[in-house]
Amino acid sequence: MTPFHVSTRRPLPRRTLLRAAGVSLALPWLGAMEPVFGEVDSGSVPSRMVLVNRGLGFHAEDFFPSDEGADYTATPYLDELSAARGDFTVFSGLSHPHCPPGHLSEDTILTAATYTGAATFKNTVSLDQYVAGHIAGQTRIPFLALCTHFGSLSWTERGVAIPADRDPSAVFARLFLEGSPREKQAQQQAFRSGRSILDSVRTETAALQRRVGAGDRERLDQYFTAVREAESRLQNAEVWSQRPKPEVPVKRFGPFPDASDIIGRTRMVYELMHLALVTDSTRLITFSIDSNGGGTPPIKGVGDNRHNLSHHGLDPDKLAQLRRLELEEIRCLAELLTSLQGSTEAGDRLLDRTMLFYGSNLGNASSHDTRNLPIILAGGGFRHGRHLRFGQDTPPLGNLFVSMLQQFGLPAETFGTGTGTLTGLEAA
Repeated sequence: MTPFHVSTRRPLPRRTLLRAAGVSLALPWLGAMEPVFGEVDSGSVPSRMVLVNRGLGFHAEDFFPSDEGADYTATPYLDELSAARGDFTVFSGLSHPHCPPGHLSEDTILTAATYTGAATFKNTVSLDQYVAGHIAGQTRIPFLALCTHFGSLSWTERGVAIPADRDPSAVFARLFLEGSPREKQAQQQAFRSGRSILDSVRTETAALQRRVGAGDRERLDQYFTAVREAESRLQNAEVWSQRPKPEVPVKRFGPFPDASDIIGRTRMVYELMHLALVTDSTRLITFSIDSNGGGTPPIKGVGDNRHNLSHHGLDPDKLAQLRRLELEEIRCLAELLTSLQGSTEAGDRLLDRTMLFYGSNLGNASSHDTRNLPIILAGGGFRHGRHLRFGQDTPPLGNLFVSMLQQFGLPAETFGTGTGTLTGLEAA
């Protein structure tokens, strides 16, 4: 019998942090964090949930395929996601029955609550907060509620809206800065002046890289690069937010994603979301993309704001501009999917452990229609690569939430108006 040797190397703790004054930098999953014999407790394999809502839907003809199943013909929007086609399912025909009318339906997109009228309506718990109640204490940050401008998707068990954070710098600080108030303030000032938090943990970083193998060193290099890129964007934002806008006869756009740059803001939040997930700082994220405000986005060929373009009335010029804007938003989603595909945890892709729900509370913003919502579900261990179309006897969107909860490992049979799991959606 071939002899074997037991390694005496102690694995790194799963929640290893690099620390310095006022800084705590969480690390992604590394091979050195696995048990010596490679055993992984199945109960410790984390699932994650990311829930994104765009307030004004998508133009249906560019979003929904005309055919269904695995061989569906990609539409212009879905074609932008071709690199991840096998990793997501697109749904048509789903909606929340008895939801609030028009824009108010955003309040129930993640709660599936029944609307009883403006005077009597009381919301219920959102999907993320329902999960948060079952996994409390498993991560440093229980959940992140994020937005580009205004609005929140997260609601407590009492039906109270949880304020969403729209300051990426504050989110970055929550992820990486700790210590006394004075230490936090000093580190935040150093960060704003251009110094990376990686500089503060340089000694520990070097010691860690000597301890781990080549594969882990490459993974760390990729992660540290992502941290520096996120810092660079935030530092740029900080600098430009303090500068007065020049008075010029034509519109100029600096590197800072101001209120009108919905694409820049979305991309920055996606980068922070990826960092939060890859470090297992949180497993629950909601993100409200409020397209009502912000003015005209800096996109070639777009001369109006998202809200006005979504109320196009089939005007060809408005539809052409709307398509350019929505294509850019879908490209941002493609970048997020690529990041999740390329990050690994204990040999699994992070996307396979992350359910990414992406959709809208409006099916047709031009008519404020809340039926046939554009919905994509990516990752999370489901069998993907298909268009699931539901017709006249459509199940409620809440049934998708029941499927997601069960895949997460929670024994849910109903959720809001959802009465069971969603037919056709299966685990991989």
